[in-house]
Amino acid sequence: MGRITEDLIRRNAEHNDCVIFSLEELSLHQQEIERLEHIDKWCRDLKILYLQNNLIGKIENVSKLKKLEYLNLALNNIERIENLEGCEWLTKLDLTVNFIGELSSVKTLTHNIHLKELFLMGNPCADFEGYRQFVVVTLQQLKWLDGKEIERSERIQALQNYAAVEQQVREQEKAYCLRRAKEKEEAQRKLEEENKSEDKKKSSPGFDGRWYTDIHTACSSAMENQDHLQVPETQEQHNTKTSDEIEDDLAFWNKPSLFTPESRLETLRHVEKQRKAQDKLSEKKKNVKPPRKLITEDGKALNVNEAKLDFSLKDDEKRNQIILDLAVYRYMDTSLIEVDVQPTYVRVMVKGKPFQLALSTEVQPDSSSAKRSQTTGHLLICMPKVGEIITGCQRTPMTVKTTSDSNKKQTNSRPRIERLEVDPSKHSCPDVSTIVQEKRHKPKKMESQPQVEPSEEDPDFDDNPEVPPLI
Repeated sequence: MGRITEDLIRRNAEHNDCVIFSLEELSLHQQEIERLEHIDKWCRDLKILYLQNNLIGKIENVSKLKKLEYLNLALNNIERIENLEGCEWLTKLDLTVNFIGELSSVKTLTHNIHLKELFLMGNPCADFEGYRQFVVVTLQQLKWLDGKEIERSERIQALQNYAAVEQQVREQEKAYCLRRAKEKEEAQRKLEEENKSEDKKKSSPGFDGRWYTDIHTACSSAMENQDHLQVPETQEQHNTKTSDEIEDDLAFWNKPSLFTPESRLETLRHVEKQRKAQDKLSEKKKNVKPPRKLITEDGKALNVNEAKLDFSLKDDEKRNQIILDLAVYRYMDTSLIEVDVQPTYVRVMVKGKPFQLALSTEVQPDSSSAKRSQTTGHLLICMPKVGEIITGCQRTPMTVKTTSDSNKKQTNSRPRIERLEVDPSKHSCPDVSTIVQEKRHKPKKMESQPQVEPSEEDPDFDDNPEVPPLI
């Protein structure tokens, strides 16, 4: 059952920034609303109100909408025009395809002096003889009826024959009311029969031959055999239920019924029941998940992180081991964690959700250890490698040989380096004689400079008598 709520009005008031007290136009069509309520308290400034294609059975709670100009109630279950006297500025009223059989109820619209357009087509009263003449005379302020303009000549002619038309309309209205009362009784009887049949179905034995009061024993036995249950069996049960629902659905739609407010409500209840059953079926299918595939058919382990935990994998070459740091929830109990280390992969179950990681090298499961930090809650798994120590011993002599070879090469190259360098052992103290000798050799160098003078035999030599000779 659809109801008018504050949230519903706000969602349909986006053009007014979801503000409802100053709302002037509201559209609530196709919401399966069965009752008009709250609008006159929450939306006093409404001018246009769309309520078509719902299940409203009575016009109510709109008399305080003084500014309302257009009200659309087409395709509803309304049987009588009422409670619109307070809508002082009502200009257009649409009641197309309803169940209005009391044509005399249009007299309540005489107080709406601004009413210009009225739609009553598709109602039982529109099939009455003299229907249009009766409405034209009763509502003098009308300009349009069922989309057709009311001319002055038509109004005058209707006034002349009003007495006979009114008597004729009263008789047809009375006959309709009697027929309508029988339809209501028939609908009430069918509803009681359906309720009794549903009660019998509920009290009938279950699928296992037990009554529903003993279902707890069946549940206990089912819990004992839970390990043997498989997903295909549950799917078969769902399929049988859906087939029964399909048969009931076909029987319902093939059953003849009258076009009445009760039949519309019955159709709504049936569709709503189907919708709920479908929702339950979809929820069950969502809950029944296929088992997670962790290892392929050829024995290859897959990387899975269903728990969506952060992790880091390190290769500790110094200690020849692989370290996995898994960021488990800090305040989770350790009893909810299961660790399984295999030679080629490691698996951790965290609250039933698997975390699996394939390893690049083989490890020793028996020597592995798992510790959990008391501060961060992280899980630290240390897994020693297989064969790393043996291969390390074979490689160590090779490294020694290479170092010895390099030392030999260095020893062979040392004499060559000594020839280029001065041996510090031979000159432990400075040589003073060489220092003095250097000072003595300096004047000799100065004396040797005149030897560079040009001789007189040089053809380019030009002797200047004014220049004194060198001493």
